[in-house]
Amino acid sequence: MNWRTRIYVILLVSLTVVKALPRSYRDIEEKNSIGQRFSQLQENHFKAIAMIMFAQYVQGGTFGKAVQMAEDVTALAKRCAAAARDNPDCLKPLDRVFLDTICQEENLPGFTDCCAKKDPERNDCFLSLKNSSRGFISPFERPNAEAACKNHSQHQHPLTGYFIYEVSKKHPFLYAPTILSVAIRYEEMIQDCCGGAADSAHTPEECFWRQAPNVLKPVKEDGLRQEHTCGILKKFGERTLKALKLAQISQKFPKADFVTVSKLVMDITNMHKDCCRGDMLDCMHDREEILHYVCTNQDILSSKIKKCCEKPLLQRSECLVNAENDDKPADLSPHVREFIKDKGVCERFAQQKDTHLARFLYEYSRRHPEFSAQMLLRIGKGYEDLLKECCKPGAPDDCCSRGEEELKKHIYETESVMKTSCDIYKEKGDYYFQNELLMSFTKKMPQLTSTELIKFTKQMTTIGSKCCQLSQDKLLPCAEENLDLVLGEICRRHLTDPINPGVCHCCSSSYALRRPCVGKLELDENYVPLSLTPGLFTFHEDLCTAEEEKLQHKKQEMLVNLIKCKPQITQEQLASVTAAFTAMREQCCKEANAQACFGKEGPELIKRSEKMLSA
Repeated sequence: MNWRTRIYVILLVSLTVVKALPRSYRDIEEKNSIGQRFSQLQENHFKAIAMIMFAQYVQGGTFGKAVQMAEDVTALAKRCAAAARDNPDCLKPLDRVFLDTICQEENLPGFTDCCAKKDPERNDCFLSLKNSSRGFISPFERPNAEAACKNHSQHQHPLTGYFIYEVSKKHPFLYAPTILSVAIRYEEMIQDCCGGAADSAHTPEECFWRQAPNVLKPVKEDGLRQEHTCGILKKFGERTLKALKLAQISQKFPKADFVTVSKLVMDITNMHKDCCRGDMLDCMHDREEILHYVCTNQDILSSKIKKCCEKPLLQRSECLVNAENDDKPADLSPHVREFIKDKGVCERFAQQKDTHLARFLYEYSRRHPEFSAQMLLRIGKGYEDLLKECCKPGAPDDCCSRGEEELKKHIYETESVMKTSCDIYKEKGDYYFQNELLMSFTKKMPQLTSTELIKFTKQMTTIGSKCCQLSQDKLLPCAEENLDLVLGEICRRHLTDPINPGVCHCCSSSYALRRPCVGKLELDENYVPLSLTPGLFTFHEDLCTAEEEKLQHKKQEMLVNLIKCKPQITQEQLASVTAAFTAMREQCCKEANAQACFGKEGPELIKRSEKMLSA
């Protein structure tokens, strides 16, 4: 099994090859025999897909067991492709072959109940066992450079195959081509850091530490986006996900007609349903079908995707997602007043509610690329509420026109929030801007740990550095859509370990209103503050020697603990405590025995702070 030296062959898959994957392995059995799939995918790609599927389905299994099952299935596929088409096993759909292989294995605990079921319930049962929680599987760690390079030189076992296995089992819902694409980068890193081409100024260990974050970046980013989308689908349902995709696609392809956009919305939503269930084979096929449709219909979709469609298949999807919005049609009117002033609006709303609302969202979104998709959903929700009110019998004639004023007000408020945040960021810079966020979010969510609060506010600060430098027409989509990812992560954290009723309300009531809802949260009135005692704060001599970044982190941990003790603290009080801490640090760092000084002065500082804050 030569995984490592042939990984490039595995990944050079043409669109025609991937389109050989059937739409549903459960629905089209006669057209998807394992022999046909093997012939179309070729041995190396077939084996790579098998490895990923077994690792994602049997997360508790060993690498050796996954290799064995992948080789067994590949051997069967090879026989079926060659001559044994009459063999009953050769006539089974591919997912059934995979599950039969798992169920025939001994010493694979936890699958007995699933294996006793018949398809498709058996497949659903296996999918339900997939677990992506961080406590279930230890996170993928950067490989030991010395061991990796030794293995690389001796070729004792297929290193890249092991990498694919490890990433797959730790990310059971991750899109398979993402895993294979990252495997290419991983192999290049091994070659670079362990081979003669390595930078002589860096040891293999240093080389690994320098390159590994970029190698693993797609796993983290794609995994986060996939989790985020699946979270929306699970919590808010298919209708919300369709609305979100309708807004995004209408912005990206403003020249496309409503029917074409609606088709893409349906296809993309169905893809996410398969991907979120963990149905990797259907997920792969769905995505490639969409890519094929988009790239063969560029003339009716967009003039900005030509370069994306010329890229290798594995890079095409990411390129299209990040592609620039197409230019609006020259004859597109600036307003959509027909949705308010037309006399037949209420009749259409009553007869075809969802279609009418979808048309409004489509027309409004294609005209406003400067708005975030979340804001467009809020506008769509506002329009729906307006029609519910104004289409009632006896509603005043000018009822709908009042909606325009409400819309203008919402747009102004949203743009003002983002502008104010960017003004603060530009004035204070990364560290002090994050401190502002820490004060706010510790008061809103004091139940989070200091590590969590620092992580989430760091992500928000990164959004500021990324988006606040953009022009006004790109600020809102950048800021709110990236912030939505962070809020999604907070809400998923809430689902696993509830934070407080305020967060519960914002995470559950409305996807479109989640960001403004969290923004309006204030002090958690039900929170019982910690006692401000010297034992809660420890001051060590490393406050004198720590690098600036580490020192800032320590100070932020103290800030969080201080606010958890005194949630009502004002900016003036905080400034006084901070000044006292700075004076103590400067005093003790001049002493010959800094630790003794901190041991004496630290508790005194806490006592004085408690007295001041309690006054």
